[in-house]
Amino acid sequence: MLKTKLTELLGIEYPIFQGGMSWIADAKLAAAVSEGGGLGIIAASNAPVEVVREMVRETKSLTDKPFGVNIMLMSDNAPAVAQMVIDEQVAVVTTGAGNPGKYIEGWKAAGIKVIPVVPTVALARRMERAGADAVIAEGTEAGGHIGELTTMALVPQVVDAVSVPVIAAGGIADGHGLAAALALGASGVAMGTRFVCVDECPISDNHRQWVINHTEKDTVLCQKTIGSMMRVSKNNASLLANEIENRGLRTGKGPMDILKEQMPVITGQKTRVAFQDGNVDSAIFCAGMGMGLVHDVVPVKVLLDRMVKEAEETINSIKASF
Repeated sequence: MLKTKLTELLGIEYPIFQGGMSWIADAKLAAAVSEGGGLGIIAASNAPVEVVREMVRETKSLTDKPFGVNIMLMSDNAPAVAQMVIDEQVAVVTTGAGNPGKYIEGWKAAGIKVIPVVPTVALARRMERAGADAVIAEGTEAGGHIGELTTMALVPQVVDAVSVPVIAAGGIADGHGLAAALALGASGVAMGTRFVCVDECPISDNHRQWVINHTEKDTVLCQKTIGSMMRVSKNNASLLANEIENRGLRTGKGPMDILKEQMPVITGQKTRVAFQDGNVDSAIFCAGMGMGLVHDVVPVKVLLDRMVKEAEETINSIKASF
């Protein structure tokens, strides 16, 4: 069995996190991942706090194992959700798109494990000093809001820089990636794109098939010059968003004017509708470069067991070669 500092810290069977995927990571998916041995995550996204609270309570009704809530700190609902996770005694909080420093003391006092996403070594050090229990070192291969460093370059540097467990993210979608992350010194991995293609994911079959049919070449960076870079699917919506950005830059528009023009294309509400109606070109959706490793749709438990078995076989094969 793959026992690491992360599994010991959180009391989970497998060192695998499910990413906080906006409009996807709901109670059913989070509970399935936790029941399967990993750590399931509910995405707060921009949802009203009472909606997130109901997802937390539903998850508790589906599993008695630890799970977490991901808070996107740039969202207007972040302060309310930050208090709600204390009130509802959530086991783990992960954060992205900002610095959670002002919330950490309150979360820690409530016994919550705090695990921020970090795109740089400097932020990892800062989060450890602030009291983080672990950090997710996310490379630019990941879907969603990202930094510029690759997973291969970022993870070992973060491992060397902090004493808390490090979770590797970005481009990981199978057991080989899990084994590689452990070899880099990480205590586990976090995945988003791979969890799109599981039975319990609340997304359209069209979107699942899109992921299976495409490769690492089929992602694109959006908002890369206006301060909020994201890796998303290369579809009509993302190409239009980049066309708007490039045209705005050529004509001398400022970042906020460009963003205002992009919003009808990139708004999360439009993505949420697309996930339900199956139109894969009508809105952007986050996708990582590990997409080329996704070939089937399986139950969460099957995926997790398969990944761990593959990682163990890979590690044993490496040992046998020496």
